[in-house]
Amino acid sequence: SRRALMASAALLGAGALTAARAPRAAADPNDPAYDVLVFSRTAGFRHDSIDEGVAALRELGAGNNFTVTATEDPAAFNAGNLARYEAVVFLHTTGDVLNAAQQTAFEGYIGGGGGYLGVHAAADTEYGWPWYGGLAGAWFASHPAIQPATITVEDHGHPATAHLGATWRRTDEWYNFRANPRPAVNVLLSLNESSYSGGTMNGDHPIAWYHEYAGGRAFYTGLGHTAASYAEAAFRAHLLGGLRWAAGVATAAAAPDRRGATP
Repeated sequence: SRRALMASAALLGAGALTAARAPRAAADPNDPAYDVLVFSRTAGFRHDSIDEGVAALRELGAGNNFTVTATEDPAAFNAGNLARYEAVVFLHTTGDVLNAAQQTAFEGYIGGGGGYLGVHAAADTEYGWPWYGGLAGAWFASHPAIQPATITVEDHGHPATAHLGATWRRTDEWYNFRANPRPAVNVLLSLNESSYSGGTMNGDHPIAWYHEYAGGRAFYTGLGHTAASYAEAAFRAHLLGGLRWAAGVATAAAAPDRRGATP
């Protein structure tokens, strides 16, 4: 297994328009048991919804055969410890949260086939670490006030979106990004900028995506700012589907080739 290989390497090196299908479609009772590290250290703005996010992930784990270890201690990022986990979640991290040695350990973890799931402010993290920017897919630039918006579901072939209809109307804090990630990632969800105020991405506004990166798997969702998000069945299914894919226990259908295209 990947965990065994990683451990050996460490020893050797030391809403209303939400769901057309039931949200539980993102889960699979036949998933093998796996382990997830949830990291929520902040060196900048701190989201009030971190506790709700951790609690939601623990509840999802209890029902879907994975364990959650939550920490804000960057010392967890060493080769031996990371080898215990199939996926690492950056939950509302902000600023510079890892030192150089910890960054190297995380790069090695992803390079060995590990999984990453970034939630919302994970894009507001480690601006001076280009590798991380590639992993997350894009860095945060700005956001307007919390408000309703319409999301276009571009790809239903991923477990994070299989439960959704063609559009998804919900309220959240909608990030603008420093660059459009579309050329390098598989976009799952994008914002209809005409449906709300404050979008700055010229009508092509990805908000959730996934890609294979540097030997591992990376999934990012810009959703989840509000504490209320973590009680939403459709959002929880979105989060679970992204985590299952990042951990390698679920697969995605071939993504439509929309790179460079405006939805």
